[in-house]
Amino acid sequence: MAKIETPELDARVLLKDALKLSDAELIAAQDATASPEGEMLYRNLVCRRISGEPVARILGHREFWGLRFELGPDTLVPRPDTETLVEAALASFGRADAPRVLDLGTGTGCILLAILHELSLATGTGVDISPEAVETARRNAKNLNLSGRAHFVVSDWDQRIDEQFDLIVSNPPYIPSGHIPELSEEVRLHDPMRALDGGKDGLIAYRALAACARRRLAPNGVLVAELGIGQEADVAALMRDAGLKVDGPARSDLGGVPRALVVRG
Repeated sequence: MAKIETPELDARVLLKDALKLSDAELIAAQDATASPEGEMLYRNLVCRRISGEPVARILGHREFWGLRFELGPDTLVPRPDTETLVEAALASFGRADAPRVLDLGTGTGCILLAILHELSLATGTGVDISPEAVETARRNAKNLNLSGRAHFVVSDWDQRIDEQFDLIVSNPPYIPSGHIPELSEEVRLHDPMRALDGGKDGLIAYRALAACARRRLAPNGVLVAELGIGQEADVAALMRDAGLKVDGPARSDLGGVPRALVVRG
């Protein structure tokens, strides 16, 4: 049985979902009796949580950048650390700019769609090797009223892309293969392995990303890549070896981990 760090919070979130209540309605209904159907559904959700399934997987959605994103079997659960990537990307452009954005390994589309949400003139393309992930990203774009500015393509990196972009963003797989067994059960058993495993040294995807950036960055374009713990120096070296310019130290997440590396063409 997996250890549950926040059992009371998880139970509250699952109860809200089972009974389809807002926070205010849940407080008002504390002494109310649920219907037999609602009680059965809630018990089922709790059992799934006790077995180790993450709350976001049970609910089928997760909030990121204040926006709600549907999940799919082939998408990672968006995490707060990745908001650092969005922050770093937005810092490179003004509100009046209209960058063309490429999101490599888009998953739910959360990075691309968060950027488009903030930059009303921006347009973007999200790429993923998984058709199922691309369909999930398309649904999220529709739900957020961003379909008109977001285009999604099934492709292995940039193989089906033939244009250049002002901004490239990516949260690539970066966990060294040997470290996969050390991940928590919630991640190891429920997130797609293809989106986690970065090969023996954790850097395979960054090598591909550097090559993509050389081909797809427009003049004065910017690449922002998410980093794993302790990877800043190695990834920065790969980018420099590819002829790209690393723009200062990586931006750190709230835990102080260097998380978003900014690179210029």
